[in-house]
Amino acid sequence: MATATGKVHVVKVTKTGYVDKQGNRRDYRSAYLRRTYRDGGKVKNETVANLSALPPHVVDLIDAGLKGVPLVPASAAVAIARSVPHGHVAAVHAMAGQLGLPALLGPACRERDLAYALVVSRAARPGSKLAGLTWWDDVTLGADLGVAGASTDQAYAAMDWLAGRQDQIEKQLAARHLAAGDANPARTALFDLSSSWLEGLHCPLAARGYSRDGKKGRVQIEYGLLTDPGGRPVAVRVFPGNTGDLAAFTEIVNVVRGQFKLAEMILVGDRGMITSARIRALNTDGEGAELPAGQRYQWITALRAPAIKKLMAEDGPLQLSLSDEQDLAEITSDDFPGERLIACRNPVLAAERTRKRQALLAATEKLLAPVIARVQAGRLAGRTRSASRPAR
Repeated sequence: MATATGKVHVVKVTKTGYVDKQGNRRDYRSAYLRRTYRDGGKVKNETVANLSALPPHVVDLIDAGLKGVPLVPASAAVAIARSVPHGHVAAVHAMAGQLGLPALLGPACRERDLAYALVVSRAARPGSKLAGLTWWDDVTLGADLGVAGASTDQAYAAMDWLAGRQDQIEKQLAARHLAAGDANPARTALFDLSSSWLEGLHCPLAARGYSRDGKKGRVQIEYGLLTDPGGRPVAVRVFPGNTGDLAAFTEIVNVVRGQFKLAEMILVGDRGMITSARIRALNTDGEGAELPAGQRYQWITALRAPAIKKLMAEDGPLQLSLSDEQDLAEITSDDFPGERLIACRNPVLAAERTRKRQALLAATEKLLAPVIARVQAGRLAGRTRSASRPAR
């Protein structure tokens, strides 16, 4: 008998179509380590080992090694040339996916990927749009979303595409956050107006107006944001920088009623934004007739100082004694028929106003002290001379 001296190799055997006793069709795979040799004029095979119990990747490694393929550790085979941050953008990306943000933006396309990447960038690393384009290559966001190397023109085109879908996006947000349900049982909407100053000369909305961020003397734009009670945005409108609160409020209410078809809402606005005249206009149709009860808007706002002073008159319904034993009091007034007036005594605000009043009196006395000294010394006399020689 010839001695088995041939080289060993791996043989993989697959049997398909086997039906067991339960009638289930099964495929069987096995692997063997075999040696092939000649015995006289015949070629024979010897099974050296049964490899079927080993994991498939181990069998593949044995097969490659026997075929002469050099096997090296992964650390030696791969050199890390660059490692970019991943965790923070992955967290924002995952949360945005759970919230359904990609589908909310629109159908899958290049513009949606770019717009979505801009949104993720704003959450993970707030900055300008142009700065975000270069930042994508410094993290895994660009490669994961396929937007690496995007140009400035492509980013602006994506924003134009997104602006064209604003109405559809806002309708979906309104259905999610303003419709009656557990998230917003009272169907309440909040609206506020803010401003941002600008540089440059070519913004068509830039104008001078009341600056809410303290940047006086600069052109600005104004924007109104409509949210649900939790602060989740539903709609946004951008206005020229000289737009008043009432004009912005009227436009956003028209959006709520006309575009979202939400008739029964509670509007919460800043002091002076929701006036009596504005309420009457909201609750009447185009011909001036009062809307039915089920279509009228309710509101929550604060009265202006003159109205509060009138209520606090000597015989008015609002008296400080109401707050001696309780912080809140509900009152009525003929000036506000059918409305609930809630009076709230704020001791913190009262203390701050007292402090400010005392500080102003002290500053005034300090400025008047030199004038008083001149009058007492006889160097300044008469109303005319006193008026013409103010303290400096």
